Amino acid sequence: MDVYLVMFRENGARVDFPLAKSVTTIGRKDTCDIRIPLAEVSRKHTEVCVDEVSVRVKDCGSANGTYVNNRRVLEEKLAPGDHLIIGPVVFTVQVDGDPSEIRPVKTKLRRRGVRVVPKAAAASASGSGVILDEDSDPISALEALASSAEQTAIDPLDDDDLLG
Repeated sequence: MDVYLVMFRENGARVDFPLAKSVTTIGRKDTCDIRIPLAEVSRKHTEVCVDEVSVRVKDCGSANGTYVNNRRVLEEKLAPGDHLIIGPVVFTVQVDGDPSEIRPVKTKLRRRGVRVVPKAAAASASGSGVILDEDSDPISALEALASSAEQTAIDPLDDDDLLG
């Protein structure tokens, strides 16, 4: 089963996140598979579980909740075309190419500086990466995660100040 979370940037550009693992974690913590560096997102916010017959989302005790089609859920089966909302980020669920056409749903994010760091470099003290200035769109960091051949982490510049 091929499952993607599809997101649209504020400028309308589409970004696809493939869910290749049986359990994909989404949150602010650097160990999450999809890392969203925003205060509205808990450290380990949500898990998306994929098996041969279904896709399920499970809230991990997040402070602000996980929503499917604008309804707060603790655990829910996802269907093609459902909207999964985590903080201010809206993903559309695509399963085996269905729906074939996805209507853009804009994600509205508060602008903040972020640093994109390859996972290997995040573990080292050097921590080389691209730093986006305060006027940058934080979705660019998410986009880097989706398009990178190697797994990357997206770190907020002031992660210690965030609660969740």
